[in-house]
Amino acid sequence: MDEIAIGEGRKRAAFAADAAGQRARAMVKAAWWTAAGALARTLTQPTRGEQARAFSPKTAPPVKASLRRAYLEAFEKDARDVAAGLYPPLEDGPARPSTALREAADFVADAFEVDQRRRRGDGVEVREVVDSPVYPNYYRQNFHYQSGGWFTAESARRYDAQVEALFSGTASAMRRRGLSLLARRWRGQDHRNAKILDVACGSGGFLKDLKATFPRAAISGVDLSEAYLARARQRSGLGGVKAKAEALPFADSALDAVTCVYLFHELPPRVRPLVAASLARVIKLGGVLVLVDSVQPGDTPDLARLLEAFPVYFHEPYYGSYAETDLPALFAEAGLRLVGQDRAFLTKALLLEKTAA
Repeated sequence: MDEIAIGEGRKRAAFAADAAGQRARAMVKAAWWTAAGALARTLTQPTRGEQARAFSPKTAPPVKASLRRAYLEAFEKDARDVAAGLYPPLEDGPARPSTALREAADFVADAFEVDQRRRRGDGVEVREVVDSPVYPNYYRQNFHYQSGGWFTAESARRYDAQVEALFSGTASAMRRRGLSLLARRWRGQDHRNAKILDVACGSGGFLKDLKATFPRAAISGVDLSEAYLARARQRSGLGGVKAKAEALPFADSALDAVTCVYLFHELPPRVRPLVAASLARVIKLGGVLVLVDSVQPGDTPDLARLLEAFPVYFHEPYYGSYAETDLPALFAEAGLRLVGQDRAFLTKALLLEKTAA
């Protein structure tokens, strides 16, 4: 018994040290990407664009104290989960000065192109160079006014820097609210036979998180972008399949868990039920879907102004309808029942269990 107690004590001490390291890295990362984002905004001055001038907000600006509290909570929740042993401390900050400088410089340089696209109001520039029936029309857009849309290696390489700068270094901490829900659900279980699919895996950030947390599980990704799949494979070391979320190439009830991060706010209203049904179809009875996406106005009334401004400054044509979507009801229609949820800053995560075929 003494040996067990000593072992548990050492484990708790190791988790506490890991959490302290996680906090320190997160603060460095937050400071770095906050500065990079501020520099890009200073140079491009996006608020001077025609769309920005036409923006007439209907909600009150966020209270600074509430905004700061919500922002810091994202890092604190992440560190607490590391301390609890839910998942290991992850690489979460500028690892090497040369790499960090190169990523920031590339992001800032591209910000001028992004801003020109924003000023023109051109969110479909990519359609001029990508014309294939393989890609749905809604997909062939410059979401966030980004260069290359979802179709170039440069876009895939630059994506993480863009979102970290946009959210002042909280992107991965917010994303891991979904990881926390799945880790709690599966805590104490044997994962050697578990099968996990990350749908719309993008550049592979969440795939990497899943691999670190469930190293014995069979994990793969799906995305419609060849460039982003290549980047995801490089970052995570995991396989990926090119496919539409609304037509997944997997057998019925084949998977124990499906994860989906920041996809649904970029889907048209008519497509969301199709994707929800597609995700539900491939999950086993008793299996789960982990959905991570933007908070909605009803979740965080204090931050509603930020949500209202988001589609104005960034090309997000379907965000308005997403903000009004009843997500639990949408997934209930597909046979998925809400069993858990979490939230951090501008992101929320839902855990949904498949209860019906």
